[in-house]
Amino acid sequence: MKQCSYGTTRYFVFALIALSAAIGINGSGVRGADDLMAELRSYPYRIVYETYREGNWELFSIKADGSEPINLTRTPDVHELYPHGSPDGTRIVFVVDETAGGEKIRNVYLMNMDGSDRQRVATNARQPCWDGRGEVIAYLRGESDRFRYTDYATRGLFFYDLRTGEHRAHPNVELRHLYSTCWSPDGRWLVATVHAGMGYRHAIVAIEAEGQRVVNLQIPGCRPDISPDGRRVAWGASDWVLCVGDLAFTDGTPRVVNVRDVVRSEKPMEVYHVDWSPDGKYLAFSRGPAGKRMGRIPEIVGVPATGWNICVADAAATNRWVPLTTDGNCNKEPDWMPVAGSSPVTAPGRPSRSPGTPGRSPAGSEPAGHWHSR
Repeated sequence: MKQCSYGTTRYFVFALIALSAAIGINGSGVRGADDLMAELRSYPYRIVYETYREGNWELFSIKADGSEPINLTRTPDVHELYPHGSPDGTRIVFVVDETAGGEKIRNVYLMNMDGSDRQRVATNARQPCWDGRGEVIAYLRGESDRFRYTDYATRGLFFYDLRTGEHRAHPNVELRHLYSTCWSPDGRWLVATVHAGMGYRHAIVAIEAEGQRVVNLQIPGCRPDISPDGRRVAWGASDWVLCVGDLAFTDGTPRVVNVRDVVRSEKPMEVYHVDWSPDGKYLAFSRGPAGKRMGRIPEIVGVPATGWNICVADAAATNRWVPLTTDGNCNKEPDWMPVAGSSPVTAPGRPSRSPGTPGRSPAGSEPAGHWHSR
């Protein structure tokens, strides 16, 4: 099929959004939507997400019902993306697309919930996530020094310990082409998507945090997220379906059972970026029209996604969800924020130390760009 020009594509997208609203696939008529919105008005947690405003990516925060939007970044010269809130609700880790030496680069940053005390965590890094205690950040290295939007353009998994300022490489030196990592609250496993790497064509895998094991979870799709109690996992099974399953362990090996659909979206509206609320009651996700932007699919970090909005679903039901944003400003990658100062929800049996405790790197330094000696 012949591709449209950007202007033609943009016109088509806006027309599609209008048509979607007219025929009710943007949320109107979803079972229990009005009751769900009433529940969310008194729900205490906020959601942070990326959004494209006046040619710039920013991080916004909203209440659980979509009210009280706050711009947390306000930086017209750089792009903030992929926010993840700490388990205690006080800090956010995220990525920044910025320019260094005339070249574009993606780096991992950390800041307080209100946007203050901003600091760089790692260069040429992406897709960070927190351990269950909020003491260690896991992140992925870029596959090369050349900037790429491709989500799986990664090589190596690393840990940054906030208590010591030390960076440490994961013991498995073969980890590559991972994206959308998420850490189990007991600290023993990370889950991620792998594409065209490590012997996999495409899979959702569990990675032993302090070992060599990589386990194929045998579920289709991408972008898994583990519930705060460590007992369930949510993910996108396809462009149109979000699923939830129970995490089970047989002989110490993770697997997913009792799989069910939690959101089914009608084409052309895709659903992505699912995230558990702090109490496991709701799921936030992104939803918007399919179609490439800049020659790339809209669910990728940093790619404009006109018509995409943030939504919330009841995790215990099927297709009981509501949209929280309606402006279509490329609203993606939602992440729930616990109430600041609250205790992290952890699963039984959590070890006394996080896997990110001191490693071999000098305090405050990052691993070298060539890290095959891990």
